[in-house]
Amino acid sequence: MAQPNRILVIGATGHVGGQVVSQLAETGVQVRALVRRPEAASLPADVEIAPGDLAAPETLARALDGVDAVYMTWPTLPAAVANSAVQVIAEHADRIVLLSSGAVRDDIDEQDNPIGAAHAAVERPIVESGLAWTFLRPHGFATNTLEWAPQIRAGNIVRGAYGAASMTLLHEADIAAVAVRALTTDGHAGAKYELTGPISLSRVEQVAAIGAALGRPLEWEELPPEQAAQHMTWLPAEYADFVLSGLAAMVDAPGQPTSTVQEVTGSPARGYQQWAADHAADFA
Repeated sequence: MAQPNRILVIGATGHVGGQVVSQLAETGVQVRALVRRPEAASLPADVEIAPGDLAAPETLARALDGVDAVYMTWPTLPAAVANSAVQVIAEHADRIVLLSSGAVRDDIDEQDNPIGAAHAAVERPIVESGLAWTFLRPHGFATNTLEWAPQIRAGNIVRGAYGAASMTLLHEADIAAVAVRALTTDGHAGAKYELTGPISLSRVEQVAAIGAALGRPLEWEELPPEQAAQHMTWLPAEYADFVLSGLAAMVDAPGQPTSTVQEVTGSPARGYQQWAADHAADFA
């Protein structure tokens, strides 16, 4: 397959999509970003901005004109929207890289959790579309720990449930690095990349890493799960329940790292300590 000349990034203003934009810009390909509000987008000067909205698939065709490949972050829209959006993309592009989720299971017909179901709803039409596709399935975003930022700005205590839960949180720059390889080089069609950070750290250890990056000690205070759920307002209620049950499971069965980031990019995955250092200003 010929290497793409112009790539459309859907989700360019998000944590991962922003990294995809900046890393693609370094490869020399032309980058176009789909944004709902062009006047509010803060992107590199050499990135072409195209107005459009995944929730309104009829707005995508113009943004896809002349595009060879697409990177897409899927914002868990209804399945009918996914079908329509993928159809429009397939009419213009040859290749797509989807930021999916490690919650998707391939061994069952119907997903057993809401996060997996939301991402499987867009994976399915992509597989059926005829596009050359690659799915990125992260098992934990380091950026999710930004939920602690208000507590850390207010003091030195972080409160939450299951502080002993251990997981392999992933730097968004590493997710983007895998996406860029899949967008710009061959050999990734049909791959479902299970992505993790390099080691498993407990939530208590994650808080300590943020404290080290800030230069002040932070403490963890354990909350009952039902009390912690009341503070997880950044997630729909059904997602919060799934996340909490996942944390409970990772107390006794820590998340296990994969070597996929290094295998695809040639560089080892960044550790959470590096992520905390890179994002220290977000907690200050």
